[in-house]
Amino acid sequence: MMSESEEAKAEVKQCETQDSNRTLSYRLLQNGLDLMYNMTFEELSGDYSQERMDTVAKALEEVLTAALAQGCLTVGVYEAAKSLNVDPDNVVLCILAADGEDVQDVALQIHFTLIQAFCCENDINILRVNNTRLLAELLGGGGGGGGAGKQTGGSTEPLDLHCVLVTSPPSSSWKDPALSKVNRFCRESRCMDQWVPIINLPER
Repeated sequence: MMSESEEAKAEVKQCETQDSNRTLSYRLLQNGLDLMYNMTFEELSGDYSQERMDTVAKALEEVLTAALAQGCLTVGVYEAAKSLNVDPDNVVLCILAADGEDVQDVALQIHFTLIQAFCCENDINILRVNNTRLLAELLGGGGGGGGAGKQTGGSTEPLDLHCVLVTSPPSSSWKDPALSKVNRFCRESRCMDQWVPIINLPER
């Protein structure tokens, strides 16, 4: 029969073992999430040459510039989700954008997963860029933090650039060689099980 002191020591040892197991489980979970993120987003462009990736990045720049001039952009995660739900057939390209620190934003990653699933289900081409600052500069906003600038009551309110939709012009279908090049890249990526290929925008 164990004495009270021996029982106390046994309980302490048991608690320490449970804490150790919890720590190990957490680390395994965290490592699993990191691996899933890496496999989903960061390892998908390795099958393309740098020259091909640069060509597609340039084409994406041309698409965004033309869409901005024609008023054919929907900006923001929530705005994009509403647009996809109302008129998915009008969307010709979906762009997800995130910086390194956004990996820890669980809510944003959930939105990304839902948007990605919707686009795949509705045959909407989708890709990802890794620098919201460059995307903001391309769309004329400058500044980082996932947004360009929007004037609101005399102050500049940052726009959410984590999701950008390119939509068809109201009066005609979109016939742009640059868009065709980007969409072809997306289709080829899907054939290699790369559902959200990454494009690195060049410095401006």
